[in-house]
Amino acid sequence: MHAEAGMAPGPQHLQALQRANAVRLARAELKRRVAEGRASAAEVILDSPWEAESMTVSELLTSQRRWGSTRCHKLLALVPLSENKTIGSMTDRQRRALAELLRDGERVYRPEAEDERVESLQPALAGVA
Repeated sequence: MHAEAGMAPGPQHLQALQRANAVRLARAELKRRVAEGRASAAEVILDSPWEAESMTVSELLTSQRRWGSTRCHKLLALVPLSENKTIGSMTDRQRRALAELLRDGERVYRPEAEDERVESLQPALAGVA
């Protein structure tokens, strides 16, 4: 975690509350940027900014426009990844596979074309566990 230079000395619980509030605000801004299309979920997964470290993959994916839990679940089943996996705990291989999958279907994700996409992504998904 990154230390905040502007944190005032004081009781530990107040410092923890300040830190938690800063993380919530930064995470809300990140989700807003993803929802508005100013940042892509694939970029966030690959870059793994500090505010996304403890965010779950499903929380990030569902912050995208027109993405709900069903679409998220179907996409993560292709990798396979747990919806509760945190972005900070993903391996490089998982990051690359999920980012490639998102980039391929980011603009036009059609669940009915899933079989075609799985076959075309087999090389990218090889060895991802």
